Formats: sequence, C-alpha cells, structure tokens
Amino acid sequence: VQLQASGGGLVQAGGSLRLSCAASGRTFGTYAMGWFRQTHGKEREFVAAINWSSDNIYYADFVKGRFTISRDNAKNTVYLQMNSLKPVDTAVYYCAVDAVPWRNAISPYSAEYNYWGQGTLVTVSS
Repeated sequence: VQLQASGGGLVQAGGSLRLSCAASGRTFGTYAMGWFRQTHGKEREFVAAINWSSDNIYYADFVKGRFTISRDNAKNTVYLQMNSLKPVDTAVYYCAVDAVPWRNAISPYSAEYNYWGQGTLVTVSS
C-alpha cells in the first residue's frame, strides 16, 4: 500500500488548506482512513477519521467546526479541508489506513492504522 499526501503549505492564520491523500495497492473503499499530525518533539496526535462508507466520522475536539474529512472512493482519495487555521495547527500531517477492512467503528488511536503516508507540512503564520 502506498499513500501520497499533498496540499500542505504556508498559510496565514484564518486561512484554509485542503490536504489530499491518494492511496494505491489496496481496496481503498473497504478501509477507514485517518489523518494525524505531529509537531517536533511531540507525539503524533489524531485529527480526524472516516469509515469506509463515509457514514461514520470522528474529529478531535480541537478541530471540530474547522476541519472536514471526506473521501472519494472512486478516486482512492481522502481529503482534509482545513478552515480557520491557527498557528497551533502547524504540523506535519499524515494520512493512514485502518488495519481492518469493513470496520464501521473508527479509531483515534494510531496503533489501529497500519499504513502511513509520508506526511505533508502545514505551516500557519500569525
């Protein structure tokens, strides 16, 4: 499985970015997908996840109302729309694939995901 994340960059506080994660090598549409982020010296933290059918979505409290996760199974791609960005959102953002197919429950725990993209850097200036 290969995951290619893109869409990161430099944006001013209050701005928006849309991250994309294109997957290959696995039946993408049967697996939940997650976004995580990590800053230097900190643990990787959960941002959002979406199940295989898009009817179960879960957000970390700190992004609720600002970020939206979605997926297009026909394009094997998951997205993270990030609005009202803050400097504290500065991090490397990673997409990941759930280890278990057809799972309706989605997890905020990184150990539940077994394939990871290379990360895309988001920098929010004040």
